[in-house]
Amino acid sequence: MSKVVNGRYTAEIDGDFVVFQIGMRINKPWAVHKWLPVFKAMPPMIRELYENPELGFLHANFYTTLRGPVVLQYWRSFEQLERYARHGAVHLQAWREFNRKVAASGAVGIFHETFIVAQGQYECLYHNVPVFGLAKAGRHVPATGRRETAARRLGRDSDPAVPTPPAPSM
Repeated sequence: MSKVVNGRYTAEIDGDFVVFQIGMRINKPWAVHKWLPVFKAMPPMIRELYENPELGFLHANFYTTLRGPVVLQYWRSFEQLERYARHGAVHLQAWREFNRKVAASGAVGIFHETFIVAQGQYECLYHNVPVFGLAKAGRHVPATGRRETAARRLGRDSDPAVPTPPAPSM
C-alpha cells in the first residue's frame, strides 16, 4: 500500500507529454476463455515498458470498473507511444492474438484514448493521497504560491488563494 502524503501537492513535468487511456470491457462474462487472455495481456506489456524507459513510457495507474480494467498511462511523446504500439514485441503479439482469436466474438471490447498535452496546459491537485498519476510520472511538488490554485497552476493569476476554514470554536 502506498504511503499517504499529507498536505496539498501538485505535479510538474517538463515539456509536452501524452496521456493514454486503454481498457477492456467484458461484454460476455461467461466467455472467460475469450476475455481472460485479453485481461492477462496487459501486465507483461507494462512490465516491458517499466524495464525499458528509453521507450518513452513514464508511468501507469490501474483502475477497475464493473466490466473490466482501465490503465491510465503517461508517455513522453505520441511518437514513442505509437512506435511501441506498432513495434513493441509484447504489445504486437497481444494485438495479433486479440485480432485472431477474440475480436470477432464480441465477448470483449477494447478501447483507448490519446491526449497530447502541451507544456503548462494541465493542472492537478493531490491532497492527502499517495503520490500517483502525473505526480509519479513527473515531480510531486507542494501546491503553494504560484501552484496554490487551479488558475495559478495554469498561469491565470486571477484566482484568490485557497480559503482557510475557521478554527473550531471551543
